[in-house]
Amino acid sequence: MGKALFYHLTRSPAEALLPVLLTKALSAGWRVELRAPDAARLDMLDQQLWQGDGFLPHGLAGGPHDARQPVLLTLPDQPAANAPACLMAVDGVPVTADQAQALDRTCILFDGGDPEAVSRARDQWRQLTAAAIEAEYWSEESGRWERKR
Repeated sequence: MGKALFYHLTRSPAEALLPVLLTKALSAGWRVELRAPDAARLDMLDQQLWQGDGFLPHGLAGGPHDARQPVLLTLPDQPAANAPACLMAVDGVPVTADQAQALDRTCILFDGGDPEAVSRARDQWRQLTAAAIEAEYWSEESGRWERKR
């Protein structure tokens, strides 16, 4: 099934877009895995999600209720015990074609001001599209999010 959406962040950080994307995913009835590269980043995202404008129920992987979490924050080597339909990946964490294919949606958020992040996102795009996964590119260059072709 799988569809990958790439979000090129040029005006705001991932923390500003994640609540919007997570709210949409939860509204669609999906459970979500939010994957980050290290524990410090997960802790920061955890704090951001609790302190935002709305309540986004979530938990850090490794707890007793992982399977019940609507949004589970994970590291690349942790399985998502909440049976997600959507994966949101930040800071260049790897997403394989098999992982993306098994999900309804994969969202890859990357910092457009970081040449290494842009290069990793391009590599991920090539890898996923080569595996016949439909992909979309979204940019906030104009000041609002627009799908680019």
